[in-house]
Amino acid sequence: MTHDEIIECPKSGGNLCYKIQVSPDVNQYLSLSCGFYSNSLMKEGEEFYEQTIEGLPELHKDLLWKDEKTGLIWAPNLINQPEQGMVFAQGTDKDNWGWMAVKAVKIAEEDRKNHPFPGKPGMFLEYKMDMKSGKLFKERDYLDALSFIGIIPE
Repeated sequence: MTHDEIIECPKSGGNLCYKIQVSPDVNQYLSLSCGFYSNSLMKEGEEFYEQTIEGLPELHKDLLWKDEKTGLIWAPNLINQPEQGMVFAQGTDKDNWGWMAVKAVKIAEEDRKNHPFPGKPGMFLEYKMDMKSGKLFKERDYLDALSFIGIIPE
C-alpha cells in the first residue's frame, strides 16, 4: 500500500516536496520547490544510485546534492511531456545554470513521416519539441518553468 504526503524540501527548505512511499523500504521524493528528486536508493554505494549517475550529463552530476542528515542524494529532475513540453537543467556548471523550458508543437500530418517513433517501426510522432520556444528560468524558478509549458496553471 502506498502512502504520500507533502513535506518540507530538505534541499531548498520549500514547502512543496512530494513524498510517496512505494514500498515498505522505498520512498520517492520530488520537490516542486527546487526541481530536484531523490529516493531511498539514491545513496552512495547503492547499486541503483551508481547506475543512475552513470548515464547523467556532466551538469547533472555537478548539481547532485547530498542531504547530510539522511545521506540521500538529490538530482535535477527532467520533465518530458510529449504533448506539452520539456523542462531540464541547462548551463555550463553548478554556478551557472537554470531550468530550460521548451514547448511542444504539433507536427503537421504531412510532415509526420519525417518523425518516426523511436523503436516502433511504422509509427510516427504527433508532437515535437520546439527548441526555438525555449526559455531559461533561474534555479529557484522551477514552478515558473513548469507553468511556461502548461504543466501547472499560471
